[in-house]
Amino acid sequence: MWPRRAAAAVAFLESAAGGISYAGDGWLHECAKWDAEGGRFLASTFFGGGVAEVRAGEGEAEERVVVADPVAAGRVALGLAVDAPRRRLLLVYADRPPRLGYAALGAYDLGSWRRLFLTRLDVPGESTFPDDVAADEEGNAYVTDAKGSKIWKVGPDGALLGVIKNATFVQRPGLRHNLVGLNGIVYHPNGYLLVVHTSGGDFFKVDPKTETVRVVKVRGSLRRGDGLELLSPTRLVVAGLPNRLVESSDDWETASVTGQYVGPVHRIGSSATVKDGDVYVNHIVGFGLGRKKTHVLARAVFSPLAVTS
Repeated sequence: MWPRRAAAAVAFLESAAGGISYAGDGWLHECAKWDAEGGRFLASTFFGGGVAEVRAGEGEAEERVVVADPVAAGRVALGLAVDAPRRRLLLVYADRPPRLGYAALGAYDLGSWRRLFLTRLDVPGESTFPDDVAADEEGNAYVTDAKGSKIWKVGPDGALLGVIKNATFVQRPGLRHNLVGLNGIVYHPNGYLLVVHTSGGDFFKVDPKTETVRVVKVRGSLRRGDGLELLSPTRLVVAGLPNRLVESSDDWETASVTGQYVGPVHRIGSSATVKDGDVYVNHIVGFGLGRKKTHVLARAVFSPLAVTS
């Protein structure tokens, strides 16, 4: 009885702070994004291998599974992106850890949840762990490989168009600096990708047409950075430990960490999204002892940080 009361108390405190708590299956939900037209959050269910929708209301909500693709059964569901102009959801699939082989990108219609395509990205004998995805204005999708530090490019119809590989993605040798490589990714309206390297804390600006890769010089640390969310052409959020606000005044040649949101100490930020102008951070680990865990999308209020030269 006590664990249930404790979980309920935690959920109440977090929702009272402006967050959204909901009941869902499993401990881990890796990524959540706001679907403005649908009026709902969409969350990847990790070991559940699919996507659940969450509609915020009074009290604690409960997720409803909307994607459970039998072709991807037994895989984990990781990063997702709402491709609003084409009203579709992009979802990354990977092998269940510790296996590091399977990699795929699925696309699903946001109205009917009909599968549009499911594209395999891996090649035989290669260790991969696909993690996050972003879409450009033409409908091309870009998937990061956290194991191999590369980016797959998938066309609007699901065709694998190529792989962006560059030695610049590995700034320092050794497992400690590369245990988790390229992770969060966003497409900037000026025509390039911004990508964070989790273990190294490095930040990259990638031209998807020429495959040119530049290191963004960042004042402040982005180590343990995970999912990204672009707030404006000059500001973005890096979810992680902690969650950071990053700004640039020169088209992301350089940038500065200008704010920080720590959040509940028992939660780990893994992705961020924007709803009605507010930033919500998805926390990957649920809370509770029953089959249903309490998951939280915390409304993030960033504390300003002094920018050092």
